Amino acid sequence: MTSASPPLTGATVAFDLDGTLVDTAPDLIGTLNVLLDEEGLAPLPLADARPFIGNGARWMIERGFQAAGQTLSPVRSQTLFDRFIDHYRAHIADESRPFPGCEAALVALREAGARLCVCTNKRTELSVALLDRLDLSPYFDAIVGADLAPAIKPDARHLQTAVAAAGGDIARAVLVGDAPPDAGAARAAGAGLILVTFGYTSIPPADLHPDILADSFDEIPDACLRLLGACGPRTETL
Repeated sequence: MTSASPPLTGATVAFDLDGTLVDTAPDLIGTLNVLLDEEGLAPLPLADARPFIGNGARWMIERGFQAAGQTLSPVRSQTLFDRFIDHYRAHIADESRPFPGCEAALVALREAGARLCVCTNKRTELSVALLDRLDLSPYFDAIVGADLAPAIKPDARHLQTAVAAAGGDIARAVLVGDAPPDAGAARAAGAGLILVTFGYTSIPPADLHPDILADSFDEIPDACLRLLGACGPRTETL
């Protein structure tokens, strides 16, 4: 007797976090603006600061202060980074929410047999804390932040590490992201690439030439099936 395995058996879908799974801009930029205010500088509008998200908190702080007219020394950058992390940790999900359709898409992908992981330039402890607060952690086989990878996106090793941590094979993986670091990591690793149009990037996602461009999470399960369908359906002997 035989039975068909779910169509994504053997496949791994990796997700970026900020700007892909979760709209974290209100709390990230809110924390940046707390620092700017404490330093006597004007806050940045949400829309102006959104493209600063995606390369880690330190990079965002440096770009934020540059936009406010200040260049940070390494010592001052470290001090502000430490203050940022302390404040952000305490307010990590005040306003951050999963993008519409996110949870339903994760359910559909797991039911289709895919392994799921998070591949983010955010620190792992903060990523886990955020996903725990939003009840999303149980969907993922691994959560790999910047500190758990030998190099961060766009380096291929970050994505390779995340996929391996989920028990997957990079040859049967796709990365869902929103910005240049995601595109770079997927291409360098030889993985499929889906970019969403609602994330945080100063470069139009279409200009990053993804395999598939998605306007909403409703499109993600089908997009993954199209890219990873070669992983199944399989037939198992019972």
